[in-house]
Amino acid sequence: MASENGSTIRLTAGQAIVKYLQVQYSERDGERQRLIPTMFGIFGHGNVAGVAQGLEEYGDELPYRQTRNEQAMVHIATGYAKWMRRKSTFACTASIGPGTTNLVSGAATATGNHLPVLLFPSDHYATRHQGPVLQQIEHPISFDVGATDTLRPVSRFFDRIMRPEQLLTALPIAMRVLTSPSETGAVTIALPQDVQMMAYDYPTHFFDERTWTIERPYPHPDSIAEAADLIRNANSPVIMAGGGTVYAEAEQELGDLAKQCGIPVGETHAGKGAGRLAGDLSIGGMGAGGTTASAAIGAEADLVIGVGTRFADFATGSQSAFQNPDVKFISINVTGADAYKQGALPVIADAKLALEQLGEALSDHSTLAAWRERVASLNKAWEGVKAEVVKSAGDGTMRQPELVQIVNEFAQAGDVSLCAAGSLPGDLRQLWDCSGDRHCMLEFGFSCMTWEIPAGIGAKMADPDREVIVMIGDGTYLMNPSEIVTAVQEGIKIIVVISHNHGFQIIRHLQEGTAGTAFGNEFRMREEGTNRLTGDYLTIDFSKNAESMGAVGLRAETADELRAALDEARRVVRRPVVIDVEIHPEPAAPDPGIWWDIATAEVSGKAEVRQIRADYEKSQKSQRLYY
Repeated sequence: MASENGSTIRLTAGQAIVKYLQVQYSERDGERQRLIPTMFGIFGHGNVAGVAQGLEEYGDELPYRQTRNEQAMVHIATGYAKWMRRKSTFACTASIGPGTTNLVSGAATATGNHLPVLLFPSDHYATRHQGPVLQQIEHPISFDVGATDTLRPVSRFFDRIMRPEQLLTALPIAMRVLTSPSETGAVTIALPQDVQMMAYDYPTHFFDERTWTIERPYPHPDSIAEAADLIRNANSPVIMAGGGTVYAEAEQELGDLAKQCGIPVGETHAGKGAGRLAGDLSIGGMGAGGTTASAAIGAEADLVIGVGTRFADFATGSQSAFQNPDVKFISINVTGADAYKQGALPVIADAKLALEQLGEALSDHSTLAAWRERVASLNKAWEGVKAEVVKSAGDGTMRQPELVQIVNEFAQAGDVSLCAAGSLPGDLRQLWDCSGDRHCMLEFGFSCMTWEIPAGIGAKMADPDREVIVMIGDGTYLMNPSEIVTAVQEGIKIIVVISHNHGFQIIRHLQEGTAGTAFGNEFRMREEGTNRLTGDYLTIDFSKNAESMGAVGLRAETADELRAALDEARRVVRRPVVIDVEIHPEPAAPDPGIWWDIATAEVSGKAEVRQIRADYEKSQKSQRLYY
């Protein structure tokens, strides 16, 4: 088959994918970069003769990188994409069966956080001549359903390639979705293992360089005018900055608007650091696990201006955080589904452009001095709370807030910490100071345990000159430490700080508050008398585990030992460092008094559970519906 100009090139589907990806670029604000600069993968019989063969023969401009776990390679891609502000990501290839299903949690994390990643899972034979093949899942009433279909609900685009020429339409659509601020997430192109090796005469122009513009949608003038009127008429407005603020690189515009109009700025987990340029008007994390200042401001606010946020339950205190009976909402978001939440005035637009235009429309407006004074007073009170929380307990053991404070003091301009699950994301959102160009990336859209180490590798690949500090609990570390080997193999230096508190202590704490007792969350030996995990703590040496994989392993039990270990870690070059830090098991972060809806058993034979249920039903009355 010939193209319009009569020029074709015969390639297998696997080869065509490689040649296509290495000439795709993205551009935003005049900055151009490779859209897919590398491909991670684990090879099996499903892709070794297809995509793998294409990488070996044609992949000089699309280098292959090995990984230890399919879920982890997706996390590497999303860590990279998050630091790149969604302008670039990685591709991932997996073999049939469990290699493919291992991608699901990674894909869900990407889609839940609106982060681009390109997945090429392998699939069973399209021809079906072979009968059920190794690792194929047979559906009794639909032969075209298989393990790869588990990726459908967690993908923003999904296609199964049954003929090699279908790549001509599938790949461009995949690039469009990856570069769409409103649609991006996991993009899945399923590849039957025989189709990967099938050949087709592709038009040569299909492999010409192409640049995909990442657009900044302009707000409708009427929306800006209406939003400006709402802000002018508000006595106690507050801004809730989400991840969309960071992805749009709108921190400066946010800070300018906040200071110009005297509006305090709170942050979601994904928006951590977005308000750093708001100066004294930054009130830190909002909602459950936020600051006491933001809790009070949220309760009093008569206008909440969401910028790039989904208004998820943590940020809104399960819809209990905003108690002003006259509260109204504005939602600035590139995604219409999020812009219309909370009964908000929707401003469907790029955050940078919308904030800039709001600033122009409100050039002569400022909130009353009393509101700004209220913010200053609450911030001062929060600083006092924080100072007490992070100081040493004086008993020779460290609490987690003290650990965060020490690492924060160690961080220099340009350094970035990151975390995803357990109690650490909350502690970092409350306590990590992003001033002085010290950054913090939190994945809490899906709160996926095991994101931290691979995402740290991805962030370091995005900007090798920065020090990347991975903050991780011991429970999460045990789930998948194997990407340390990938970091060693690639000469990637990350600093992994393990909060060694002997279990899933934040869940134990939650369990005690919702079920009245602790059960199954600490790392203890099983006792014969109880037949439960109530014995001594397990003895685990994480530093030696890390050393066995090629990393530098260090231990710290005191604050001074931790400072010394961090100083030693900074001197290490092109090699991961893991610091095992002994931490008191009791969570110690301050409670801002924001409720989070975790239901309690309706019936129980235990009096304490019945009392917790009664308290829960009382708290439910604080929830509000906004429409």
